[in-house]
Amino acid sequence: MIIGRNVDLRSIEVKDAPFVLSLRLNPNLNKYISRVEDDLQKQGQWIRNAMQNKQEWYFIVQNKNLESVGTIRIYDIKEDSFCWGSWIIIPEARKYATLESIVLLYQHAFFDLRFNDTRFDVRKDNTKALNFYLRFGAVIVDESDIDFFMTYTKDDFVTRRGGYYDVINKISDNKV
Repeated sequence: MIIGRNVDLRSIEVKDAPFVLSLRLNPNLNKYISRVEDDLQKQGQWIRNAMQNKQEWYFIVQNKNLESVGTIRIYDIKEDSFCWGSWIIIPEARKYATLESIVLLYQHAFFDLRFNDTRFDVRKDNTKALNFYLRFGAVIVDESDIDFFMTYTKDDFVTRRGGYYDVINKISDNKV
């Protein structure tokens, strides 16, 4: 369990398959992610396989009431670098869960797992996410017809994390 101020990251379990499938099938949330079949058994098997993969960490983002509000994942390990994705946050939790879930993931990946950088891709037409990542400090290093390929380093995170935690604390203080 990775403990945050407003949300925590806990390892995914097969029992989370209905929640994950509901996120992935939601047309308001799945525009920029890979498609899945509406098959609970296949989603459960996919989670089971991910849990057995020692080079992957898949988390449920949960609020302090232990309600699942999203997912996020580390995968595709290459030396001291990782990809991350499967990041879906329900609309009702975006104000307090979006920033904190990624900060918790980076904190875990850079300090507990000792990675030095991350790489990820963003659909070019997903301007909201692209702008978020650029404000966060990510850098575009390449592109295809449909994607921007981005990187973000541990040094970038260390330089900026105090500001991230300031925002997380303000969000938490204003929730009450």
